[in-house]
Amino acid sequence: MRTLVIDTATKACSVAHFEGETLRASHLEVIGRGHAERLLPLIAQLPDKGKADQIFVNVGPGSFTGIRIGVAAAKALGLAWGVPVHGYGCLALVAAMAREEYPDAEQIDVLMTGGHGEYFFGAFDTANEALGEIISIKPAQIDDHSTSRVIAGDVDVSGPGRTWVDLLPDAQKWHLLRDATALKPSPVYGRPPDAKPALVAT
Repeated sequence: MRTLVIDTATKACSVAHFEGETLRASHLEVIGRGHAERLLPLIAQLPDKGKADQIFVNVGPGSFTGIRIGVAAAKALGLAWGVPVHGYGCLALVAAMAREEYPDAEQIDVLMTGGHGEYFFGAFDTANEALGEIISIKPAQIDDHSTSRVIAGDVDVSGPGRTWVDLLPDAQKWHLLRDATALKPSPVYGRPPDAKPALVAT
């Protein structure tokens, strides 16, 4: 079974094409913004222009705009090709990538840049399963939540007794979540949206 993986939830934009669990090709660009412009050209560079039997997409939490772009593209391609679309968690993939480097760590904490100066936080066990809810925290709350000696993500929290693994999610590492339960292809934002509904005068 061939799988197209799409990851646009952070400042990195990446795609990968798998045959079973074997990586056929992948591309990653750390672009900050502009995922909408780069995503489809990157997919087009994959074997068979990315066409697959199933699609997996990073559903977040992460960048509001990036997540929406990735999910929308995955659903559009799934509809066009008549194939199922599934999601996977942003922090879960980062935890799995960190575990490749620290396989003996009993717990890996993940901190990823959120919005308004906050971070998305999650703790993961040896099976890369979340030990609790993924939450948005302020920098001053890191020590209240993080108990692992290994912290992965794009937030530098290295210090005495703590090792930071600088990572962004990469579609080519999707196979590390092969045993995880697939998520619905719907955005997981991790915190309330910035925009609020306008009040209508009565």
